[in-house]
Amino acid sequence: MNLTINNQAHTLPDDATLADALALLQARPPFAAAINKRFVPRAQYAETALHEADQIEIIHPVTGG
Repeated sequence: MNLTINNQAHTLPDDATLADALALLQARPPFAAAINKRFVPRAQYAETALHEADQIEIIHPVTGG
């Protein structure tokens, strides 16, 4: 399936989950994830199925002063 992760096109298997997408990006904590602008709790990454044309955002906290 074709989807967008952080505004970049990616292709994943039809049965992919959010955890699969995060593994593809080698995402390292801390971060938050959203699909189609809806936050997904970390405990649900492995069970959250992805769908054609989903838009995934991986958001890392910004610190500084």
